[in-house]
Amino acid sequence: MITIDGSAGEGGGQVLRTALSLAMVTGKAFAIEKIRAKRSRPGLLRQHLTCVLAAETISGATVTGAELGSTAVTFVPGAIKGGTYHFAIGTAGATALVFQTILPALLHAGVPSQILLSGGTHNTKAPSFDYLDRVVCPLLWRMGASVSLSLRKPGFYPAGGGVWEAKIAPSQLVPLVIEAAGKRVSQAVRAHVATLPFLIAQREVATALALLNWPEECGQARTVKADGHGNVVMVEVGHEHVTEMFTGFGERKIAAEEVAARVVDEVRAYLSVGAPVGPHLADQLLLPMALAGGGSFVTGSLTEHARTNMDVIGRFLPVRFGVEAVDEKRWRVKVEL
Repeated sequence: MITIDGSAGEGGGQVLRTALSLAMVTGKAFAIEKIRAKRSRPGLLRQHLTCVLAAETISGATVTGAELGSTAVTFVPGAIKGGTYHFAIGTAGATALVFQTILPALLHAGVPSQILLSGGTHNTKAPSFDYLDRVVCPLLWRMGASVSLSLRKPGFYPAGGGVWEAKIAPSQLVPLVIEAAGKRVSQAVRAHVATLPFLIAQREVATALALLNWPEECGQARTVKADGHGNVVMVEVGHEHVTEMFTGFGERKIAAEEVAARVVDEVRAYLSVGAPVGPHLADQLLLPMALAGGGSFVTGSLTEHARTNMDVIGRFLPVRFGVEAVDEKRWRVKVEL
């Protein structure tokens, strides 16, 4: 059994999620202690518990410690079972993180799967549904993955209530290489509000377009139906070989213009580096590329989150991550067997 210190490195929930994903795929059992030890509320929150329970269901695993607040879990996987599942977090917790935990296993299942997820769809500190659909999935398709997503209703903090569906077919992943972004092919600013004045979204779009010097037709403000109030701003930059998206959320006592400006700052930082893969996407590519057994991408400085993920992946798979400087701002990450 693999023993994992959940407080090592970045010390967040990604350590647990990566371990669950790879335990199911490899059949290797693990025990993890000090789960999320570096967070203000250590242990399993609702979304982390849902990840454990979803993995238990899909792989017929034997599990201990699967309860709210638990700081230690053991997980002994069984056989992966594709099929139809519904995983409900019960709060506004990030459904995207549950999906990312179970996706690798379901790509290795013997039959197709249809997954219904409910909870938060647009969360801080997690990929949004749009990010998964427009940024991550196109790259997974290039790697040979058969996966499609469909949003039924968005869910924002604190009400949650979002619902979306994923269809996944058994697939063999192949290596992916992203050395350059290529030519700019699209750009867009989208702002959505739920049970809030439409003017907020309009102001956010106008601010972002002005700061980026993009034409008016690149902007879209929308009112969406959700269980509670919410506001999200998404700036998308599409290139020939990769699309990136940067997301911000409305906050009380924070002007719409400030929310948009913060997102624009992230966009400018990404464009100034000149690397095709942004910091969050770099982290999310590590696991599928490791499962593919090869590939490489160029990114800016690697986050501690990404480096911790590399360490956990190395506990389960016989791969090595080579990291080399391309220049002062960019790094090449290469996956090797």
